[in-house]
Amino acid sequence: FFRSRMIVRVQTKNGTKRVTARPTDTLESFLEKALQELKLDPSARFSVFRSPGCKDELTDVQLSRSLQTIPVLHGDMLYLVELSTGAVRESPSAGVEDQLDRDLSTKDCKIYRKRDPQLCQHGLHGKCLNCAPLDPWDSRYLETRDPPIKHLSFHCYLRKITSGVDRGKFVNLEDLSCKIKSGCTDHAPWPAGVCTKCQPSTITLSRQDYRHVDNVMFEDSKIVERFIEYWRRSGNQRMGYLYGHYSEYSDVPVGIRAVVCAIYEPPQVCTPHSVEVLEDPSGSTVRELASHLGLQHVGWIFTDLESIGNGRVAYKRNINTFLLSAEECIMAADYQNSFPNPCRLSKTGYFGSKFVTICVSGMHTRTHTHAHT
Repeated sequence: FFRSRMIVRVQTKNGTKRVTARPTDTLESFLEKALQELKLDPSARFSVFRSPGCKDELTDVQLSRSLQTIPVLHGDMLYLVELSTGAVRESPSAGVEDQLDRDLSTKDCKIYRKRDPQLCQHGLHGKCLNCAPLDPWDSRYLETRDPPIKHLSFHCYLRKITSGVDRGKFVNLEDLSCKIKSGCTDHAPWPAGVCTKCQPSTITLSRQDYRHVDNVMFEDSKIVERFIEYWRRSGNQRMGYLYGHYSEYSDVPVGIRAVVCAIYEPPQVCTPHSVEVLEDPSGSTVRELASHLGLQHVGWIFTDLESIGNGRVAYKRNINTFLLSAEECIMAADYQNSFPNPCRLSKTGYFGSKFVTICVSGMHTRTHTHAHT
């Protein structure tokens, strides 16, 4: 039986399936059979890996080869990861972390403490609970900072979830998706039918423990002043794209700061209450120029200013009203989806985004910049 037939296990995010095959079957025909038995969309694109964590990928060249020549043997397990159809995620550099992320991932972020002469009863070279190094996510340490740290940095969060006994072996970061899974053959297509396998998971709202960017800084204050000058002259709102780079932020353990070096204002139709962004024929040229200057697209900025006379600005956005409107949240989310953050702990190679949103509005009758990450 094992000479002419073999069983290969295929694992997807929906579960694991044992698929029967012949050693002489090509990898392509085997995958077609596996997709059919797993009831997955045959038109979807998948990457095939021999090891968990998106390691040891089988290339397109091997699709025409037989299982025994690859080799894929009886009892082996293959891992199928569905690819996104977005242009950004299919770029050649997909999944490659920034140099800053690689540096922070290897940096020692322990909080070292000095020997307490009253509580420590050991020698100069010993350690106890009163002077042993703290983890950067220690709640007591975060609360005693001035000001207190409310959110962990993203790299600090990664250290926390990989600090257990298994060292993060089973950690898989995945962006939240509320879409109906396509390709289910157990019922009529949505909205005519839905089942527990294709419906989205239950969502519970809670405050996020971490953030991808811990601080936003303008390289020169004149950058913002020139941007706001348009509103001062015309009374109309304005938006722009932020170009700069990311650097380490020392006020938070292994934190990240977005440094804004320039604001590019694309073609737009501006009124006192709205901004409509138009198609930009020079967009690719601007991005190429920024790349040559060592700059990257780090966020976007917009104004929501209203003069109340005598150089004062209306204070509209606060805890009693709102910080971002629904339309602005959708816009910010769309930008973040277009600029995903490469992450080694995600099967897709991406998780979250470092793309920041800055709103220039009034605060206590003066202009103020509010950053959202």
